[in-house]
Amino acid sequence: MASFLTLALLASTSIAAPATGNIFASTNWPQPHVVTGEDDSAHPNDATQGWGGIHVHDPSIVLGPDGHYFSFSTHGLTAISRASKAGSLDGDWKILGSVLKGKSVISNSGNADPWAPDVHKVGSTYYNFYSVSQFGSQVSSIGLATSTTLLPGSWTDHGAILSSSPTAAYPLNTSNAIDAALFVDPKTDIPYLNYGSFWSDIFQVQLSSNLMKANLKTAVGLSFDPVGTQAEEGSYMSYSGGYYYLWYSHGICCGYDPSALPAKGTEYSIRVGRSKAATGPFVDSNGVDLRKGGGNIVYGSHGNIYGPGGQGILSGYNGRDVLYFHYVNTTSDPKYADNLKLLGWDYINYSSGWPVLSYD
Repeated sequence: MASFLTLALLASTSIAAPATGNIFASTNWPQPHVVTGEDDSAHPNDATQGWGGIHVHDPSIVLGPDGHYFSFSTHGLTAISRASKAGSLDGDWKILGSVLKGKSVISNSGNADPWAPDVHKVGSTYYNFYSVSQFGSQVSSIGLATSTTLLPGSWTDHGAILSSSPTAAYPLNTSNAIDAALFVDPKTDIPYLNYGSFWSDIFQVQLSSNLMKANLKTAVGLSFDPVGTQAEEGSYMSYSGGYYYLWYSHGICCGYDPSALPAKGTEYSIRVGRSKAATGPFVDSNGVDLRKGGGNIVYGSHGNIYGPGGQGILSGYNGRDVLYFHYVNTTSDPKYADNLKLLGWDYINYSSGWPVLSYD
């Protein structure tokens, strides 16, 4: 929930250590593929370029109608970047501009700084679910913008489809309506919206066929950390080999102080559970329900990689699934700056039935 612009975030928040089923030890996590970027003086406020990467937060990657991959990210009115090589994540990415031309039409004090875009193609239209809020507030909304080209200037802002507050109807009175992620069930074609950040963690609601209205009667909790401040957010759902996988970020995302880093294991990490149904229940490899603190850590801090999260899944890339995410490279960025998060990715191997990352 931060991005191209520096933002003071959760440095002082206290988060409990991972639950019993969450194993944080690994020496086998791969280095990420680094997505490089071009300098672009036309958009100096959207990114800081120049030392080997494209800097994003909460990336969302989708294949565009021109055969190039596009990335969308928090801040900069939802900044848009495009890969230079058709059909490839490699090569320099160029910042094109923004989704919104100005403030979102949503009436919220955070409407000039949308967060956490989630972009998908359904039919011939691209749907961008974005978040409007202030950091630390539950008064939040998930908005929707649509386009047929992905390019700046082509987007229509439809406003809020889901809003949370302490006085809203359940589950919006106990959850936080940010970090949306669309999932269309490949078995049933039913569209779901998963969302949530802290405040009772991850929820799911079914959407109307035009994806513009949420049915709160279908709401179900998918994941919950019962310890501490419920530090789960940024969920994303994918399907492979008969299982639905629920990915999410756990821990402190931002505001890192290299002289006083969070306790080991409480910084951002990427976790996952699986289910035989899109609506759950989701469990980890030990059989622990994600609603009771379960969840396998798929990618965490190691070497010069720190606080990976804000993840998504790209299916069918070179015939395989890819996990992409943002992270801090502590060699390039010893100050752990919020506006220098890099975009990286790795392949996913499902041979054990549980996702394991590999560089190749």
